[in-house]
Amino acid sequence: MTAYDAVLLAGFGGPEGQDDVIPFLRNVTGGRGIPEERLEEVATHYRHFGGISPINDQNRVLKAALQVELDRRGIDLPVIWGNRNWAPYLKDTISEAHDKGRDRLLAIATSAYSSYSGCRQYREDFAKALSDTGLTNVVHIDKIRQFFDHPGFVTPFITGVTQGLADVVAAVPGINVDTEVEILFSTHSIPMTDANKSGPPERGFSEGGAYEAQHRAVAQVVMDSLVEPDDSSVPLKTQWQLVYQSRSGPPSMPWLEPDINDAIALLPARGIRAVVIVPLGFVSDHMEVMWDLDNEAMETSEKFGITAVRVPTPGVSPDFGSGLVDLIEERLNDTPVEDRPAETTLG
Repeated sequence: MTAYDAVLLAGFGGPEGQDDVIPFLRNVTGGRGIPEERLEEVATHYRHFGGISPINDQNRVLKAALQVELDRRGIDLPVIWGNRNWAPYLKDTISEAHDKGRDRLLAIATSAYSSYSGCRQYREDFAKALSDTGLTNVVHIDKIRQFFDHPGFVTPFITGVTQGLADVVAAVPGINVDTEVEILFSTHSIPMTDANKSGPPERGFSEGGAYEAQHRAVAQVVMDSLVEPDDSSVPLKTQWQLVYQSRSGPPSMPWLEPDINDAIALLPARGIRAVVIVPLGFVSDHMEVMWDLDNEAMETSEKFGITAVRVPTPGVSPDFGSGLVDLIEERLNDTPVEDRPAETTLG
């Protein structure tokens, strides 16, 4: 059994007031030479919501839920929380843990899939925090596995899509969910070069790498779970596709496509009257979910006469919190790979 002194919830971070917005964006884009006028453009998204991202509050709730579940299972580990881009910063959280004699930390990164920003960058963040605090080789940080196909992450999406389809049927009487509804599984677009490098090369992933393959596999699990409301033995045949959002960078650089708004624009020609938007790539609501989906994608849907429903992120759902504690127990108990629950063959 592996021993740890604390669980480290590692988040992206977000501003909590108007004065935080530009400094936060500078942290996010540090070293990339992004001009101030571009930061001001992005800042309008945050200012629309009072300069507050919901991500920090969601992580506070998740932190508390993890502590309750750990205590319920008799696992004597405190949960601490630190962010990449805003207070509480990782280096401060790690330093405070060391001051309390907690030098073996098990980290949970709030990102489910294999990609640079979702996995390796967190490891780099930990290494930098240890270096900045002079705690390299003093504090040791392990990280739980990517959890894109863990039941605790997938189940909330199944529940959400089922409810989303019911909401569409209620909103559009007589609609045929097999031929007139499309489910759009949305995730953050990343450069093709990054996507192609995601995941171990020996797995032989095709274009898009592990990042795209994992999303497609999880989307298929969700779709395979959907059944007719009046007969659970009959699977739904609702159409679906994987779409992307939140692209940045120069237009000349290839990124994963299609963009969700471009995809929505093409749907009326195929007779699609409603969409269920699933933020499959996101653990919790933050600005790119609230702005890109709840604002832009909804506006695009309205423009083309399409009824749109957005499914919640796993966020602070009981299934998700419990699933993360399952993953903590995996590390504590050194659970063999073959005994770890996974909804796909890619985990």
